Amino acid sequence: MSIYDLVIESKFYNNDKIADFENNYDGLRVGVLGGTFDPIHYAHLATVEFIRCKYKLDKIIFIPSGDPPHKLWNITNKYDRYNMVLLAVARNKDFIAFNTEIEKKGKTYTVDTLRHLKKNYPGAEFFFITGADAICDIEEWKDVEENFRLATFIAATRPGISLLRAQDQIEKLETKYNANIISVYVPSLDISSTYIRDQLKRGNSVRYLVPENVERYIYEKNLYGVGDE
Repeated sequence: MSIYDLVIESKFYNNDKIADFENNYDGLRVGVLGGTFDPIHYAHLATVEFIRCKYKLDKIIFIPSGDPPHKLWNITNKYDRYNMVLLAVARNKDFIAFNTEIEKKGKTYTVDTLRHLKKNYPGAEFFFITGADAICDIEEWKDVEENFRLATFIAATRPGISLLRAQDQIEKLETKYNANIISVYVPSLDISSTYIRDQLKRGNSVRYLVPENVERYIYEKNLYGVGDE
């Protein structure tokens, strides 16, 4: 099966999962993971699965960013990033890909996405999953206080992030904004999208760092300066 057929198949599965979610969201505990996913990798998947099990979340929604406000590199086309997420989560009934930010024109902000989710799925309880490093800088986000009103935040600490600094900032945010923030150490793989992009640019293998179909997509679409070998 070609990678294009696999993307179409993944969209079919994902549409079924969205339809089921829209019919049964009331009372669900739903994790939300946003990001550029450039590319999505196994640490993303392992982290949210750990959190899903630990906090008894019913579903995890993956939301690739469209045009994020702070670009630190030349971000890959948003539809390619969305397709890679589709491929990565296709066979997991609890993981759903949303194109909420992909289809939005202009800059995309977390608070707007959370507003959209709360408006369209009022009976669900949302848990926004982010890194502890992002929590340390969250006061730079748009409408920071409203973010905390719309969702419980789960701050995942990974290798290389100071637990002490993150916990100190979390306590300050809880006091200042009456925020509900859960701090969790996730014993997942020490993998980053930056590392994967660097490996690809160097011509090195990323096998077992990203799902197999994501790896195929990267090579067949000639992303990150690579091509078919």
